[in-house]
Amino acid sequence: MCGIVGIVSNKSVSSSIVDALKKLEYRGYDSAGISTLNKGFIDEKKCSGRVENLEKILFENPSIGDLGIGHVRWATHGVPNKINAHPHSTEQVSVVHNGIIENSDKLKKEYESKGYIFKSQTDTEVITVILTDYLKTENLIDSIYKTLNKLIGSFALGVIFKDFEDVVVGARRGSPLAVGYGHNENFLGSDSYALKTMTNKISYLDDGDFCLLYKEKIEFYNFDKKKINKKIFELSNEENIAEKGDYKDFMSKEIDEQSYTTKKCIHEYLDQSRNKINIYNIPINPSKINKIRLVACGTAYHSCLMAKYWIEEFTSIDVEADIASEFRYRNVKLNKDDLYIFVSQSGETADTYAALEKCKKRGLKTCGIVNVVESSIARLSDFVLPIHAGPEIGVASTKAFIGQMMVLLLLTLKISKDRNDLNENNYKKLISEIKILPSLIKKTLSKQKEIQQIARDFINAKGTMYLGRGYSYPIAMEGALKLKELSYIHAEGYAAGEMKHGPLALIEDGMPIVVLAPKDRFFEKTISNMQEVIARGGKVLMITNDTSEILNENIRFKFQLPDTDSRISAFLLTIPMQFLAYHVALLKNCDIDKPRNLAKSVTVE
Repeated sequence: MCGIVGIVSNKSVSSSIVDALKKLEYRGYDSAGISTLNKGFIDEKKCSGRVENLEKILFENPSIGDLGIGHVRWATHGVPNKINAHPHSTEQVSVVHNGIIENSDKLKKEYESKGYIFKSQTDTEVITVILTDYLKTENLIDSIYKTLNKLIGSFALGVIFKDFEDVVVGARRGSPLAVGYGHNENFLGSDSYALKTMTNKISYLDDGDFCLLYKEKIEFYNFDKKKINKKIFELSNEENIAEKGDYKDFMSKEIDEQSYTTKKCIHEYLDQSRNKINIYNIPINPSKINKIRLVACGTAYHSCLMAKYWIEEFTSIDVEADIASEFRYRNVKLNKDDLYIFVSQSGETADTYAALEKCKKRGLKTCGIVNVVESSIARLSDFVLPIHAGPEIGVASTKAFIGQMMVLLLLTLKISKDRNDLNENNYKKLISEIKILPSLIKKTLSKQKEIQQIARDFINAKGTMYLGRGYSYPIAMEGALKLKELSYIHAEGYAAGEMKHGPLALIEDGMPIVVLAPKDRFFEKTISNMQEVIARGGKVLMITNDTSEILNENIRFKFQLPDTDSRISAFLLTIPMQFLAYHVALLKNCDIDKPRNLAKSVTVE
C-alpha cells in the first residue's frame, strides 16, 4: 500500500518527486523519503511521518540531481520510523518498494552469511543487497533479472544506481506500476494519478515486466528478459487535480459532492428520455446467466451486499457476495455460466485483483466496477463499468461507495429488464425514482447540522451498534465501518433481528445506538427490535423517512429523510452515516482524511 515515484530528467527532479509523493500519500503516510543521484553519489534523505516532514528536511538540505526515486510508506515489516523508511540504499543501489517480499527472512540469512549487514527491519532492504551483490559480476539487465527471480511475493520497485547515471529502473509483480512519457524526461509512479500533472501519456507494466527509463527513451522487458513494446494510453482531459478548495478536508468535500457524482453516474448510464439503461457488451447474455458472484473488500464489499439484495429482488438469478480475501483461497465451485463481478474504488485492491486473476485463469466471464479506468482490475476484466465519481482522496470512502451502489443497481435493472424478470410498470417506477435521487441526496446533505448535535453522544462511548433490516442492513455495516475508520470507536453493524441472539447482552444504560428504520416492509419489525434496545437503556439515533410520531424519551434524536422508494432508500441512509462518523472524528480531533494505520489503495495482502 506504499507509493513510489521515479523521474529521470534534464533538470533537477526533487521538487517534482515531492509533489508526486503528496498525491500518493493516500497509499501510506507512516514515513517518506527520496534518493537522487548527485555527482556520482546516491543522496538519500528520509524521515518518519508525512511528506511535509520530508519537505522541511529538503528545505534545509536540498537534494540535487536530475534523476531520483521517492516513497511514502504504509508499514508492513518493521515499525514506522526513519530507519525503516524507504529508500533503502547501499553505496551502489537505492530502492523503493511497494508490496511484500515473503521470503525476505530466508534471503537475509543467505546474504548475512556472505558478510552483508542489514540496518532495518524491512523486507525491502534484501532487494537492495541482492542487486548490489549481483552488480559485482553481472551487467545491469542480468542483475535486475536475477534479483527479481530470487524474490517471492508482490512488488512494485523503483531503483537508481551509482554507476548508471542516466537510468531509473522499474519492476512489477502483483503491485501496480505506471510509466509516464515526457519531453526529455520520463516518469515512474504507483498510479497515473501521481503522474497526471507531469504527463497525460501512460503505459502500464504487467506482472513480470521491468523497464529502464532514460531521458529520451523507455525500454520494456518481460519476465523472459525479452524486449517488448507497450501500449500508450492518453489520459482524459477532464480536471485531474483534486483540491480541497474552501472545504476543511477532502472528506467533507467528497461527501458534499455526492449529489453531483450520482447525477453524473446516472447521466452516463441512463438515457433519460427513453428510460433505457445504456449498458452493453455484458460478457454473458443476461438470459443465460446462471449465477452472479460479487467479490470485493471493505466498503466495496458492502456495496456488493446491497447488490445481492437488489439482484434477489429484481431478478430470478442466484447471487452470492464474497469477501475477496476469503474467495481467493476457498475451493469455490466456479462455473462458466456465472458472471463474476469485482468491485474496487482504486481498481488495485490486491485481494480483489487476485480473486479476479483466479477467475480469468479459468476462462470465466468477469466484470470490473472501479473508479479508476486505467487500473489493473479494469484492464484485466472482460467488461468494465466506471463509477464516474472522480478522484476520491479521503481514505474513508464516501462518494465512491454511492457510485458503486448506483452502478450495481443500474446493472441489476439492465439484466432484469433483458431477462423480462421485472414488469414494465415496476421498471418505470424505479427509473423515475432514480432520476430524482440526486435532488433527494442534495436535500439530505443540507441537513448536516442536525447530526452535529447527536455526535457528542458518541465521543466517550466505548462502543456502539448500527441496526438495520433488509436493504438497511448493509448500510448499517457501512455506517459502523465509517465510525471505526474515522473516530477509532468500536462499532458493529447488525441485522436488527439478530439482537436477541447475543448482541443485546452488550447494551448498557446510555449506550448510543443507531437504528436505520426506513418505512419499508421491515419497518414494524425494526421498531420492535429498537424497543428491545430502549428497554435495556440504549440511547437511540433513529434514521427514517417515516413521518408518524414515534415517541419515547429514550429516542435521543430522529433524523428525517426525504421519502423515496424503499428499495433505493439505501442511498439516502448512507448520508447521515457519513456525517455521524465525520463529526464524531472531528470532535475527537482525529485526522479525517488520513486515519491511523490505514491507506486508500490496499495493494498488499
